[in-house]
Amino acid sequence: MKMDHNKSFLSIFCFVLASIGLVSAQVCSNNAGSFRPNGTYDVNRRLILSYLPSNVTGRGGFYNASVGQEPNRVYAVGMCIPGAKDEDCSDCINAASDEIIRSCPNQTEAFSWPRDPTLCLIRYSNRSFFGKLDMQPSVSLFNTGDLGGNLTDFDRIWEGLTLRVIAAASSGEANESSSSKRSYYAADVAALTTFQNIYALMQCTPDISPGDCNRCLRQSVGDYQACCRGKLGGAVMKPSCFFRWDLYPYSGAFDNIALAPPPPSNQADRSKKDNGMISTGAIVAIVVPTVVVFLVLLAVGMAACWRRKACKEIEVETEDDITTERSQQFDFKTIEAATNQFSESNRLGGGGFGEVYKATFMNGTEVAVKRLSKESGQGTQEFKNEAALVAKLQHRNLVRLLGFCVEGEEKLLVYEFVPNKSLDYFLFDPTKQSRLDWTIRNNIIGGIARGVLYLHQDSRLTIIHRDLKASNILLDANMNPKIADFGMARIFGMDQTQAKTSRIVGTYGYMSPEYAMRGQFSMKSDVYSFGVLILEIVSGKKNSGLYQIDGNGGSLITHAWRLWRNGSPLKFVDPTIGENYQNNEVARCMHIGLLCVQEDPTVRPTMSTIILMLTSNTITLPAPRQPGFLLQSRHDQSTPESR
Repeated sequence: MKMDHNKSFLSIFCFVLASIGLVSAQVCSNNAGSFRPNGTYDVNRRLILSYLPSNVTGRGGFYNASVGQEPNRVYAVGMCIPGAKDEDCSDCINAASDEIIRSCPNQTEAFSWPRDPTLCLIRYSNRSFFGKLDMQPSVSLFNTGDLGGNLTDFDRIWEGLTLRVIAAASSGEANESSSSKRSYYAADVAALTTFQNIYALMQCTPDISPGDCNRCLRQSVGDYQACCRGKLGGAVMKPSCFFRWDLYPYSGAFDNIALAPPPPSNQADRSKKDNGMISTGAIVAIVVPTVVVFLVLLAVGMAACWRRKACKEIEVETEDDITTERSQQFDFKTIEAATNQFSESNRLGGGGFGEVYKATFMNGTEVAVKRLSKESGQGTQEFKNEAALVAKLQHRNLVRLLGFCVEGEEKLLVYEFVPNKSLDYFLFDPTKQSRLDWTIRNNIIGGIARGVLYLHQDSRLTIIHRDLKASNILLDANMNPKIADFGMARIFGMDQTQAKTSRIVGTYGYMSPEYAMRGQFSMKSDVYSFGVLILEIVSGKKNSGLYQIDGNGGSLITHAWRLWRNGSPLKFVDPTIGENYQNNEVARCMHIGLLCVQEDPTVRPTMSTIILMLTSNTITLPAPRQPGFLLQSRHDQSTPESR
């Protein structure tokens, strides 16, 4: 390619900056209609998106499904690049789901192709699009820098590369996934000069035909040429296919690709070299390492600066930074001052692991600080390692851990501040119960389920909460639930992998029988606690109380079981809800709650099954068996177990 020296340097520098900033885009279709936020369609949308990560990773990298009934039925698809690690794929889809919900607040159709560091697709719609070729809406992205000079050689190499990748991707033969569908995906590299390569990657959804995939990718290449020819890299995203090229290896897909030597340049370029002109390759060889070294030195300098400032300042990420994984270490004196020496007036609550205080920093930022009990035998480094691990767990239904502090025997955890206190603050207060109408309660049940599923199945770690209860469910400004104290067993120095423990942590009334009596815990222990929560949310009553029906007393679970067997589930509903609810929806939640608190843990449903039960009215629920911790009268003992 022909470039003068100044233009070449400027183009390469822009390439470095622009490529770093090339991020994903969400395409929200305004032509497909809209929905009411927090309505039935929105609830179904959030639930089906939360179900994608575990199913995509568990089914060979591609999964589609639908939930709900017309007109609020939501169809969704999730897909990851072949060969992606399950953890990276799950993280990509989780982050994409959070972003598409934020960016498309009320559109009934949208899709996104996040690309850094793992390529994945999420898409939802109010119409069935499975197996159909959709090329609209379409979005083209490009780096801001220009290639410059004569593009003849570049165009020839670029077009040859894109044609090869289209052929390989649309054949579906080179990349068979573990699923039953072909993987329409390919990546390839072409040498531009001795020192510079072109990298291209393409993918189609595997539910369309090879011919449709070929057509979609060809159209994408044509769209890019029409809008962005001469730019330093770019991408075209359509609902059914994706295309990206760049001048650097932006994906691990290029690691093992054999590269042919660069083709000879044209006569004019050779003449320039003969006349002593500096070649493009030489400029690249000089400038790119210089820029890279500069960026590395800059990063080292910033890291050193940050270390000096660590423990002196707080930086709370916004929702846009929900995937940030850095765990900050705070200064004890700063936290002590921000909590007014851990004064009682700043105390938010407490539990078996320690007390929680509100802290307000000099810049006005509010956080919650958990001052851990000093009974933990865990060392300082182990505590830091576990806190850093738990801080990487990011989900919209988990309270975010921002950092920690260690000084002597003091171990503190710093969380985001959630303004609406905890679920029990509203649920069990007669003066506040009415603020929780059925729509809010139903949303809280679904949010808790999604958060627990993430801990059990979709997160980097397998976390068994072991203390799910109403006081550990915090409510944000929009009354959305956020699970607190997840991972506390790990942070407190307790083995989270053993199936049996001699140290019982948790709250009686929420503990499963096998855990409270024998120390055996598993994911099904959390399912039991979740079932108790459902029954409390539906009834507005504490499980620790005693309740009467037909002259017989018992716990809340006993009360629910009797009403269910008597065919009177609606008598269980909190009267402060009023009449603004669907009878079958409330009865279904009560049914699911009773399935979760069954005495035998093997017959309790998993969290993924629970979410399907909550979101699909077409699934027939099994009859619940006898709950654990059931206080029976003689009349109960002689009555059949199921309705």
